[in-house]
Amino acid sequence: MTWDNAFAWSILPELLGGLWITVQITLAGTAIAMVVGLAVAVIRFSRIPVVSKLFGFYVQFVRGTPLLVQAYIAFFVLPDYGLRFSALATGIVVIGLNYSAYTAEVYRAGISDVPTGQWEAATALSLPMARTWVRIILPQAVRTVVPMLGNYLVQMFKDSAVLFAITVYELMGHALAIGSSSYRYLEPLTIAGALFLLVSYPSSQLIRTLERRLAPSR
Repeated sequence: MTWDNAFAWSILPELLGGLWITVQITLAGTAIAMVVGLAVAVIRFSRIPVVSKLFGFYVQFVRGTPLLVQAYIAFFVLPDYGLRFSALATGIVVIGLNYSAYTAEVYRAGISDVPTGQWEAATALSLPMARTWVRIILPQAVRTVVPMLGNYLVQMFKDSAVLFAITVYELMGHALAIGSSSYRYLEPLTIAGALFLLVSYPSSQLIRTLERRLAPSR
């Protein structure tokens, strides 16, 4: 099979539409992962009886099961129990919660890296715990882990292709649909791969720049 320029140009708008869906999934999923992951990390670090252990189990369970299995359960099993959402909404929540388990560990590492003296100073000044977290600990912890969190954003962008299994027509979904309807896979898959690279490579370079700028001086 040879490359057909006319066919490639004709399917480009549809693939760009799929790319936009992929970007939406990535941005919304990242927002969920960052917020939920931070909450999980703080609760686990605080060692709240029972609650911290439950969140620890949540992290281990999510990290220990495949994203595809989680997506299948959320889309095909949960509706039997009254939890029914659109494929796109389900995909965003699933991938966001999946990555929250990983970002929680990143946040926890950043929190652990904050010098003990910072905690002692806050205690000596009798600062409320909420203020200690918001004004002292988290700003320092988050600054050191921003590059690692950025890497997960890029990884999520690529992993969004898994959601085609639950009928989310993102970039890869559109490419496969075009291939199955036209019996030509060369052009759609090649363009899809190029579009993934076109977005992920500059993002990776930006993360490297952030890593150099935010790297703490030792």
